[in-house]
Amino acid sequence: MADNRTPASQIDVFDRKIIDVLRQDGRISFTDLAQRVGLSKTPCQIRVRRLIANGTIRGFRAVVDPARLGLDHVAFAEVKLSDTREEALDAFRRAVLKIPEVEECHMIASSFDYLLKVRTADIRRYREVLGERISSLPHVASTSTFVAMETIRDSST
Repeated sequence: MADNRTPASQIDVFDRKIIDVLRQDGRISFTDLAQRVGLSKTPCQIRVRRLIANGTIRGFRAVVDPARLGLDHVAFAEVKLSDTREEALDAFRRAVLKIPEVEECHMIASSFDYLLKVRTADIRRYREVLGERISSLPHVASTSTFVAMETIRDSST
């Protein structure tokens, strides 16, 4: 599979300004965006389209308040696998993507293999997800949970 990502060295100061503004307000008009970054509208539009086409900008989304959706319980689960050969890792990766409560999944260089951010309504629901879904993932040997008591900063919300 070819990697068609733009190297960071090809992202110039205008691209970085565009990205910074769009990260703060993805609904800004091209006219306002162009004015904020110091370009005219057409070159600004061309740059945004290029950043989207080359995968630098992966998309736009609504940022929601999880608490208003009844999803304000956050836990982090350490997952240790019984097998870390590539086939086992692939099986785990594919399966974890099917669990909607898992907001993030990171392979970690540590005494465990993956760190999952799991968002649920409450501890009871987290226990169900952990016991029925996460623990049943391919090659899971053990898990350990850390429950967030307060979120100071969460860039996804």
